[in-house]
Amino acid sequence: MPEAKSTTGNNGSMIAAALAAVGASLCCIGPLVLLALGIGGTWISYLTALEPYRPIFIGITLIFLGLAFRKLYLVPQQCAPDAACAIPATRRNQRIIFWIVAVLLVALLTFPYYGLVFFE
Repeated sequence: MPEAKSTTGNNGSMIAAALAAVGASLCCIGPLVLLALGIGGTWISYLTALEPYRPIFIGITLIFLGLAFRKLYLVPQQCAPDAACAIPATRRNQRIIFWIVAVLLVALLTFPYYGLVFFE
């Protein structure tokens, strides 16, 4: 009999993707958010030092989004009949959250390209 897998780690890929996207957009969105909060100063310009690492963070983000997509759509779900993962609404809610997070992450990752429109 196959062993039931734990559902506690199901959201790990989405959380890791979100953190990687924040890291990828820190050089671009960070100063904007800090200035919007009224925090200013020349030290904000040091956040651009993370720009060379942006492609690495983007790659990590896409890998984790791919892993989350794989887990939600491609890998057959195995769980005990009385576990929370056996409820169809749980899987549907996970997929809805995945797509909301994916859209937000794509918006964060592409900010340097459309963000120029707001500052010209």
